[in-house]
Amino acid sequence: MAAFSPMILAMVLGVACHNLLPLPTVVRSGVMFTQKRLLRLAIVLLGLQLTLTQVIGVGGVGLGIVLAGVLCTFVFTKWLGGLLGVSRSLSELIAAGVSICGASAIVATNTVTRAEDEDVAYALACVTLFGTLAIFLYPLLRIGLGLDPHGYGLWAGASIHEVAQVVAAAFQGGQEAGAFATIVKLSRIMLLAPLVLLLGVLAARSAKASGQPGRAKAPVPWFVFGFIAAMLLNSVWPIPAEAKAPLTALTTFLFTIALAAMGLETSLSKLRAKGLRPLLLGAAASLFIAVLTLTLIKLAA
Repeated sequence: MAAFSPMILAMVLGVACHNLLPLPTVVRSGVMFTQKRLLRLAIVLLGLQLTLTQVIGVGGVGLGIVLAGVLCTFVFTKWLGGLLGVSRSLSELIAAGVSICGASAIVATNTVTRAEDEDVAYALACVTLFGTLAIFLYPLLRIGLGLDPHGYGLWAGASIHEVAQVVAAAFQGGQEAGAFATIVKLSRIMLLAPLVLLLGVLAARSAKASGQPGRAKAPVPWFVFGFIAAMLLNSVWPIPAEAKAPLTALTTFLFTIALAAMGLETSLSKLRAKGLRPLLLGAAASLFIAVLTLTLIKLAA
């Protein structure tokens, strides 16, 4: 069970409660508060897990590979989603989850994408399934691909979806590979802030062009600026080791209850109606980022 993010498990439990038990209407205001306010607080606290020193430690080549992987995978997933007939919102959520950081990216992106809860649940299912497969496949492929610990850590950190999945797969290549993969993954998470800002602007332009005046104003995701400020604060005044563990646990807890709240709003019948095409999109996106980043690592070696 440790290979699964608690966020994913909470979403599953929330979906089960919604579809098996009648929920009283009195809980709805608490569910909505958790989905919005507490989720944004979790994203801000996520910035405290990063420092500029960590990002610089990845190196210019490593950061270039991470950036290329994120940008190309996001664009490819959006393009392929259009070809497969997957909705724009669901394509964006899958693209964010695969290209950046799994569940955290999906729920953060949804603050500006404003997709249905069923879209969020489907995107989470994709990153869970294919990220879990990576835990078992990456260590098996490492030797055959001739990757040293540094290269394997870079590949895992630059292409696997969830932080927990990266750790589970990378440390099977040794302590050096695991430690470097974690830093690479955290550097990848840094790209979440500019992605959410960009998607907010694009969503506003799309709404204006389609004549939706109520949504034509670009949302101001203040929590993204809070994320950046938290990262800079941790870079200038590093958080003491004794405080870091409780803050990390609190961040995970807030993300977890936010996804449980989303689960409490998710209908399985609506989820089934979306069919297998989004699943194919998630598989193609996961394969794309794995092959692309591996190719770039080999070329840079």
